[in-house]
Amino acid sequence: MRVIRARLIGRCFFAFCLLIISYCGAMLCLFDTQAISDSIFFASLLSRRGTVIVQGGDDADPDVRIKREHVKSMMKHAWNGYVQYAWGANELCPISRKPHNDSIYGSARLGATIVDSLDTLFIMGMMDEFDAARDWVENDMNLDEANVELSLFEVNIRLVGGLLAAFALTGDNLFRQRAEEVAKRMLPAFDNVTSIPNGRINLSAKTSSGGWPVLAEWGTLSLEFNYLSDVTGSGVYRSHIRRIYETTINLMVNMDGLYPVNIRMRKNKTKYDVDDTRIHWNNFDKYTLGAAGDSFYEYLLKSWLQSGKTDDKSLALYLQAVNGVFKKLVRTSKKSNLTFLVEIEYEREQTVMGHLTCFAGGLFALGGKTLGLERHVELGAALTSTCHQSYVRTPTKLGPETFEFTDDLEAEADKNGAKYYILRPEVIESYFILWRLTHDPRYRLWGWEAVEAIEKHCRIPTGGYSGLRNVDSAKPDHDDVQQSFFLAETLKYLYLLFSDDSLIALDQWVFNTEAHPLPIKGV
Repeated sequence: MRVIRARLIGRCFFAFCLLIISYCGAMLCLFDTQAISDSIFFASLLSRRGTVIVQGGDDADPDVRIKREHVKSMMKHAWNGYVQYAWGANELCPISRKPHNDSIYGSARLGATIVDSLDTLFIMGMMDEFDAARDWVENDMNLDEANVELSLFEVNIRLVGGLLAAFALTGDNLFRQRAEEVAKRMLPAFDNVTSIPNGRINLSAKTSSGGWPVLAEWGTLSLEFNYLSDVTGSGVYRSHIRRIYETTINLMVNMDGLYPVNIRMRKNKTKYDVDDTRIHWNNFDKYTLGAAGDSFYEYLLKSWLQSGKTDDKSLALYLQAVNGVFKKLVRTSKKSNLTFLVEIEYEREQTVMGHLTCFAGGLFALGGKTLGLERHVELGAALTSTCHQSYVRTPTKLGPETFEFTDDLEAEADKNGAKYYILRPEVIESYFILWRLTHDPRYRLWGWEAVEAIEKHCRIPTGGYSGLRNVDSAKPDHDDVQQSFFLAETLKYLYLLFSDDSLIALDQWVFNTEAHPLPIKGV
C-alpha cells in the first residue's frame, strides 16, 4: 500500500529544507530555487493533510479484490493495445490496429491517452507502465507540434487536469511544469473584451479563435486553474476564474438558477446599452444538465469542495441551480415511476436524457451528503437508478448515448435515436460515488454488470476496447475507437468502486470532469 504519511514526511522534510537554507544561505544562488520552492510547497501541503492513500487500498472482501484485479487487467489490455499500435498518438483504433487521428485533437500528436492515463496507471500500481508514460511526457511531449486548433475545454480537462493530477499524486515537478507549459499557451484565449475565453486554442502558435464557447466549456476551468495557481504561485490562472465568476455570472439572466448554454454579443449598440460589449443572453435557448451544460454545474459544487468549503460564491450558485433542477427539470415516468431530467429548449420540454447527464446522480448525492440535504441524496440515487435502467433494457446491457421517456418508451432509445456507446464513464461514475456514500451493495453489483458487458461486447482480442454503434443490436457493430477517457475515467472509477474507501478518499480529493483527482485544501 502506497501511503503519504503526512505529518511525518511533511514536517521532517520541511525541517530539513529549513536546515539546509540556514546553513547554506550564502550558497542559495547555486541551487535551483524554484525546485526548492516547489518541494517546500509539496511538503507543506502534505503536512496539512492526514494519511492520504494513493495506491493499494484493497477491500477486505476477497471476492471484491478479485473483481478489482480484473478491472486492472482490463486497464493492462487497453494500455497494451495503445502502446503496441498507437504509441504517442492521441487514441487507438483497436480493430484496424492504428492510431485514431480523426479525434478532437486532429493530427496533433499530444499523446492524449498517455496523459489521460497517468493517474490511473499510478493509482493501480502499474509502475512500469507509469514510468514509460512519464518518460514520454519528459522527452517526447512537444507542444510546438500541435499546430492545429483544439478545444480549450478538452485541453484543460484532459492535458492540464491529467498532468496536475499526476503531480498531486506523486509530487514529481515534471508534471507541474508540463501542466504550466500547456496552461500558459491557453492564456491567449482570455485576451478578449469579456471574461469568457475563446473556445479554440492553437498550442503551437499560441493563438485563439472560435468565438464564445458553450456554458459547460467556459464554466469548466476553475478546478484546474485554481490548483495551478496554488502549485505555481502565479495568480494569473485564478484571476481569470475570478473574472468569470465575479463579472460574467453576475451579468447572466438565469431561470431559477439554471443558465442557457449559449451566449451572444449585440453587434449594434442600442439606446438601452450603456456598453456595447455587454453580454446578452438568448432567453429562448436550451437549459440542460446534459451536453453543453453538464460540467458547469459540476464545477460549482467541486470548486467549493476544493477550496476547503470557503468558496461561498460557488456554493450559492450550486444550491440555486439544484433548486432550479427540482423546480424545472425533475420528472417521473408514467410506467415505472423512474426519475429523470428533462431539457428545456426554446421554451419546449424535451423528455430525453443523455448518457452525459448521468453524472448528475453522483453529483447531487455528493453535494447532499456533504451539506446534509437528504433530498439531494435521494434525487441522486433515483437518477442513478434510472441510468442503470438505460443499460439493462438493451440487449448488450450497455446504455445508449440518449434515451427517452414517452408513452411507449422508458429509459430507452428511440428507433431513430442515438444508440451508440463510446465507452463513456458517467453511469459508472455515479455508481462509484453512491457506493462510497451509502455502501449499498447494488452499486457494486451494477458496476460488475457493466464490466461483464464491456468485456463481452467491447474487448478486442488483439488489444484495446472499442465502442459500439448500436447497443440494441444483438451482434455488436464496433466503431473502432478506444477513447482516452475510457482509461482516464471508466476504468479508474470501476477500480475505485471495488477498492477500500481510503483509496483516493472523497473527503481528501475532488475529481475533475475527466476523473483526474485534485487535492482538497486544508484537509
